[in-house]
Amino acid sequence: MARYFLGLTGASGHPYALRLIEALIATGNEVHVCITDAGKKVLLHELGLEPNEGALLRAIGERIGDVPGDALRLFPTDAVEAPASSGTAGIDAVVLCPCSMGTLARVAVGFSSNLVERAADVALKEGRRLILVPREAPLSTIHLENMLKLARMGAVCIPAAPGFYHHPRSIDDLLDHLVGKVLDRLEVRTAWSGTRRWSGQLEPPAEEGIVRALRQEPEQSTMQSRIGGAES
Repeated sequence: MARYFLGLTGASGHPYALRLIEALIATGNEVHVCITDAGKKVLLHELGLEPNEGALLRAIGERIGDVPGDALRLFPTDAVEAPASSGTAGIDAVVLCPCSMGTLARVAVGFSSNLVERAADVALKEGRRLILVPREAPLSTIHLENMLKLARMGAVCIPAAPGFYHHPRSIDDLLDHLVGKVLDRLEVRTAWSGTRRWSGQLEPPAEEGIVRALRQEPEQSTMQSRIGGAES
């Protein structure tokens, strides 16, 4: 069993984080979680989850069944005593998902104002795996320079931008595609990272899935309505 630290920040993309926690716990790992103040607001907004251990356990348990008592630990942002704040604790890897550009910038310059940033700093100084899942668009020169700086330090940036070549049929498929990339870098082999691998064959989807959804036109979408209104 490995121990992973997962930091949730104020960027959009918290469904990715929940899916990642599910996958890591389902494969017998221990997950330490810390949610920034901004992250707590986004977690509630995007998933309707209160930022507490009980709510997370219930949400995960609904999908994967009973969760072992020691599988998930939630730490406040000022927990300087948390294992992830020290290199001697032996945290196997640190993942910031989703990672705001503010958090990414502070990590890039070694400014640790909370446990999430400190955990990333420790991963860098100890030469352990640090994975960042930024979610921002468009990207400014500052954003790109900070990501390049972290990549040169050994961190891995996996932007929250799922592909479509695996013929997704649901939002879960899109989540799994990105989470699978994170799991691969953690060397955690699961159904999440294995069921939608590229086969080397170009072929149309067996089931229309999202293609069908895109073709449905029961009503004009909000964007279409806005475009139509602008043109009229």
